[in-house]
Amino acid sequence: MSAPPKTRLAVAAEEEMAIRAAVRAADLSLLGARYHLADARHIEGLIALLSDPAVSDPIYDLPRPFTHDVLSTWISDAHDRQARGEAILAVSVDEDGDVAGYSYFTVWPERSAAELAGAQRADGQGQGRGKTGAARSFGWMFDHLGVRLIGLTAAIDNLRSARVIEAAGFLSQGERRSVRPDGSIRVSRYWELAREQWRSRGQTGA
Repeated sequence: MSAPPKTRLAVAAEEEMAIRAAVRAADLSLLGARYHLADARHIEGLIALLSDPAVSDPIYDLPRPFTHDVLSTWISDAHDRQARGEAILAVSVDEDGDVAGYSYFTVWPERSAAELAGAQRADGQGQGRGKTGAARSFGWMFDHLGVRLIGLTAAIDNLRSARVIEAAGFLSQGERRSVRPDGSIRVSRYWELAREQWRSRGQTGA
């Protein structure tokens, strides 16, 4: 299960309400024309995507097994959480309309903080596309959702994700214990990035 960042910010009620409203009305087109809110139409595509161990094995908080019922519940839960202003589950599709990746944005409005988990199909990785897509997502979280802090985790041996995270300017905060949906523990590397740090690097959500 996702956990909020270690750093706790003071957040006024007005800021919390604004973040919840932004999550409920999130404009995924700002991430790209092929991003969509996940729904029942995408279940089979998600099963195909996540059934590849190279895609899903490094991700600790995915619901398992990857069956129609399990992923249907996952999507329904994400919709409920979005209605509360606390999460967004998006998919990206290829030119044929097949699911090519997913992004799960977990948001803690009362802490002005968020986390991103996701993966792309193997043929969508490499050539800098991961770094570009991640940077766009981080900027969208800061500028469109309005959070001031993002915390990220990655498996100790997930060097590709670590490179993408550190290239975006995230600062290592050591390790943290991540809880899988089945209650087991995974030790993860952990990073944080504040909105001011992101903007000082000249980066935006564009």
